[in-house]
Amino acid sequence: MAKDKAYKVLAKQENISNKKAKELIDRGLVYSGGRKLKIARGEIDTKTKFKIQNIEKIKKIYEDNNLIVVNKPSFITSEEISREFRTPLLHRLDRETSGVLLLTKSEEFAKKAIEEFKNFRVKKEYIAWCEGKIVEEVVIDKPILTIKNGNSAISKISKKGKEAKTIIEPLSILGNNSKIRVTIITGRRHQIRVHLQYINHPIIGDRKYQGREYKRVMLHSSKISFLNYSFEADEPKEFIEFEKGFN
Repeated sequence: MAKDKAYKVLAKQENISNKKAKELIDRGLVYSGGRKLKIARGEIDTKTKFKIQNIEKIKKIYEDNNLIVVNKPSFITSEEISREFRTPLLHRLDRETSGVLLLTKSEEFAKKAIEEFKNFRVKKEYIAWCEGKIVEEVVIDKPILTIKNGNSAISKISKKGKEAKTIIEPLSILGNNSKIRVTIITGRRHQIRVHLQYINHPIIGDRKYQGREYKRVMLHSSKISFLNYSFEADEPKEFIEFEKGFN
């Protein structure tokens, strides 16, 4: 059985560059045998067949002289969207988190908005699918410490961390999975992911924080309200498909 590095096999089969093939694997968009391919440089059978997941288009929700608001798709970074629109970010979403993302067009407005974020006056709501059954409201008030290592970071519950408060509301239950609304009072790195792991209800697809394997991290920024603005983003197709899978 002939073997070669996964990205080289993919590049040859799809007639794309090695660089593009490696990028697709690193983004988590390549599957083989129903499982996500994780290591671009790992050796695999040269006859391996692949399935590549497409990235949804960036949808603009709103624009005025102060800001641009988009519905960020999964598998693309906030920084990539900033470069595409050639305007700075007001906040960030993790690569696999979708939903409302704010970019600023005015330096004066940006200063006002940043103060709102710093003082926890921005209301942020998320929708998530997590493991286990959540049947009543849960308030998690545990400090979070973030440890950075180069371009990556991991967060954990720690007395040495910063104040972090998350409110969980149940929406529905399918099998042993719960759809929840999450409101964060503070805005710590990976806050929702860490807090849900802490109460033993990790987000589906969130392997970094003990969630089970899935095509993406099932977390979506559904609504942001601040100053005189309020924006909402429709749920992505992965959420709709997940629910259909139980019907």
